[in-house]
Amino acid sequence: MTASNDHDIKILNGLIEATIDSADGYTEAAKEADNSRYTSIFQQRATERRQVTQLLQQHVRALGGTPEDDGTVLAKAHRVFVDLRSKMTSHEDTAIVDEVERGEDHIKGKYEDALKDSDVTVGTRRVIDEAYGPVKSGHDQMRDLKHALHGSR
Repeated sequence: MTASNDHDIKILNGLIEATIDSADGYTEAAKEADNSRYTSIFQQRATERRQVTQLLQQHVRALGGTPEDDGTVLAKAHRVFVDLRSKMTSHEDTAIVDEVERGEDHIKGKYEDALKDSDVTVGTRRVIDEAYGPVKSGHDQMRDLKHALHGSR
């Protein structure tokens, strides 16, 4: 394992944690949503994020590293807070979408930072770019959904 692999593995494992957090967040949002349309969207995004996680984990293994397989403690605490907050609001689906969209801003930023990292090898950058596509799509979908919900009130 080379030094460049160490750096790539570190970057990828950070993205894996964030992506697991995102998948778990979508799973929780699907459980909490009142509207079945949102439940379906959240479930699809959770599945998609788990697939992205697998892609990143495979690349870490190919680099000779051990991939992360769990999210962050901070995200678990955030989900508890979101759960409590969503139960106290009268516009539950709107609150859930707001929180999901906030998480999407976070994960999109992490991927963009990784793509800007000049120390990441070309092969790893390609994998990150491939994984970024569905992440950006999910972000944009949640942003648009949030704006639509806030515009309809």
